[in-house]
Amino acid sequence: MSLRTQIIRLAAAYISRDINRWKKNAVSDQLKILHDLVKSGRKTVFGKDHHFDKIDTYDDFKKLVPVRDYEDLRPYIDRMTKGEKDILWPGRPRYFAKTSGTTSGVKYIPITDDSMPNHINTARNAMFNYFNQSGNFTVLNGKLIFLSGSPQLENKGGIPTGRLSGIVNHEIPAWAKKNQLPGYETNCIEDWEQKLDRIVSETLGQPMSLISGIPPWVQMYYERLLERTGKKTVREVFP
Repeated sequence: MSLRTQIIRLAAAYISRDINRWKKNAVSDQLKILHDLVKSGRKTVFGKDHHFDKIDTYDDFKKLVPVRDYEDLRPYIDRMTKGEKDILWPGRPRYFAKTSGTTSGVKYIPITDDSMPNHINTARNAMFNYFNQSGNFTVLNGKLIFLSGSPQLENKGGIPTGRLSGIVNHEIPAWAKKNQLPGYETNCIEDWEQKLDRIVSETLGQPMSLISGIPPWVQMYYERLLERTGKKTVREVFP
């Protein structure tokens, strides 16, 4: 067993214990998180507008912070994209995740230094919990793929901006990046059909052991693999 696997085995056991503890204290932990978030946000523009200083209970929060859609939040977001700080959260965002949906046109979702670990650590914790529960660490010996948007980022109000999946590519930990496919240049291809062909070419013949990503993209990747190889199942392509 490699040193890296030994270290991950210890980390996996610790994280799995933590997950079991969270399950037993879910309600009290959520209330504590609510209090911590409200306390952190009191001096922001949003916190002042919604009287965070008067929030002590969940019922207070429901009363003072109504449910809203993106259009209701847009004035705050617009101020953030112009470079203002302490609007929705202390300081300025680390990134803007840019998304275009069926409503409101282009949306900019702020990702902060405090929220970014949630995007990475939840995936890591799920994997490590699986390792600990199953005892199967062989996944770490193969190559992994995370099907994502382009990691190339633009600038919005001085904040790096791009697709969330592309942003996450910049945050993948070093221990996982070593085995990651496809290469950076392939990930930056905007045309999906061309990108898909390149990903298939780069991964065929590789010892792939972990494949993840946006579900429709994973399905299209699998279909292209089977089309290219003439195999009936993905397992035949990647034993």
